[in-house]
Amino acid sequence: MDRSFVITQVLGFVIHFSIAYFNGLLVRHKGVKVNYTRKINHFMLFFLPIYLSMYLTYERTLASTILAMCLMAATLVIYIKPVRQRVPAIATAFLSFDRPEDRPHTLLWLSTQILAATVIMIPLMIYFSKVGMLELIYIPLLINGFGDGLAEPVGVRFGRHPYKTWALFTRKRYIRTLEGSAFVLLVSSATILLFRDSFTPVQFIIAMAAVPVLMTLAEALSPHTWDTPFLYTVSGISLSGILMI
Repeated sequence: MDRSFVITQVLGFVIHFSIAYFNGLLVRHKGVKVNYTRKINHFMLFFLPIYLSMYLTYERTLASTILAMCLMAATLVIYIKPVRQRVPAIATAFLSFDRPEDRPHTLLWLSTQILAATVIMIPLMIYFSKVGMLELIYIPLLINGFGDGLAEPVGVRFGRHPYKTWALFTRKRYIRTLEGSAFVLLVSSATILLFRDSFTPVQFIIAMAAVPVLMTLAEALSPHTWDTPFLYTVSGISLSGILMI
């Protein structure tokens, strides 16, 4: 195994945990909303590997990418209740994404979402790689990273038109806002525009007309905290269909 790959994974985990710990301190001692610290974690999870890749180079293959995704999902095991009850630092880091309204399902929802997203993303990467369009994998990643990542803070700050959504393993209903969903539409449109050179003119027109709307509906109708698997699935199906045109 490439030494730089191992260093990247270890360093990424240490940095991400340190940021989660610092955010947990903000929640505990400064009263910062978990809605915000959770999204800081979200962005670091997305951008940290990109940043580290600028300094730690190794051959990025489909296999190494899949392994990195699986390792990321596996690290969540440190947050299980028996561990965090015995390790104060882990309990503090857990506070940075443990929204009060999500309890007692916080870790269950987070872990199953990451596992489902990984299972969905792997065949998408294989397919896009096979047809020579691997760069399109960044479309769902960017929409999820920026659109869904900022939809909740936008909704919390500017939301004036709430609507209810469902969640797994509970009958409780949760609130989203039209303003947050509109931000997903905006980011989706900008992302398709960014990748316009990857499509033929006809494909680009169809993608601009269909993908932003489909991604917005996927985010709006997905279960609470389970947006990512739905966004990956809808984007994968729609982009695959567009490539066949």
